[in-house]
Amino acid sequence: MGWTEFALVLALFVATHFLPSHRPLRDGLIATMGRRAYFAAYGTVSTVLLVWLVVAAGRAPYLPVIDLAPWQRWVPNLVMPAAVALLGLGGGMAYPWTLGGRKIATFDPARPGFAAVTRHPMLWALGLWGGAHMVANPDLAHVVLFGGFAAISLAAMRLFDARARAAEPDRWAAIRQATAILSLRPLMQAGWWRRNGKTTLTRLAAAALLYIGLYHLHAPVIGASPVP
Repeated sequence: MGWTEFALVLALFVATHFLPSHRPLRDGLIATMGRRAYFAAYGTVSTVLLVWLVVAAGRAPYLPVIDLAPWQRWVPNLVMPAAVALLGLGGGMAYPWTLGGRKIATFDPARPGFAAVTRHPMLWALGLWGGAHMVANPDLAHVVLFGGFAAISLAAMRLFDARARAAEPDRWAAIRQATAILSLRPLMQAGWWRRNGKTTLTRLAAAALLYIGLYHLHAPVIGASPVP
């Protein structure tokens, strides 16, 4: 189908992620379906479209942007364990102004949890996934796909921080000081591990299992082996 399938699925993916920002439509669907059913359906549709989009990029005509060197195939294998770890640590974290954050009533800067390391772990995971796969797939369709995700993840961090500042104008300075865009310093502090170690290690164990599953499903689902 040439570029048709890729363009169509890309348009559908973008549309499904912009339509929820139309509050009357979103609120109407939640009222009709129920909140839990709406988010379950939205998550399922987003996942299916994402997988289809990656597959469609692989089917698009191959137009190299740069020549592929052997070392580039190693990049996802080195980067993706960190990306999946951030995904596991960020899902449902007790910080409301980020992708995947739990919508809590009040964020306590005195107990920031993993937000002390980064306020946006799932956005970093998305950026690392996109950047690593763009390096390993330097053709036009994949550069558009993966480069787009990497750029969106970085831009979204500023967007979410702006929302947090607007929601908590009086406390934003304290929140910003207690958290970070990215800092490894808390991981070197015994006090942080005493407060957050059990949760962190549990989530890392779950992320390791997720990584193993994704690695083995990559070839049958995506159609490309992750082995360099």
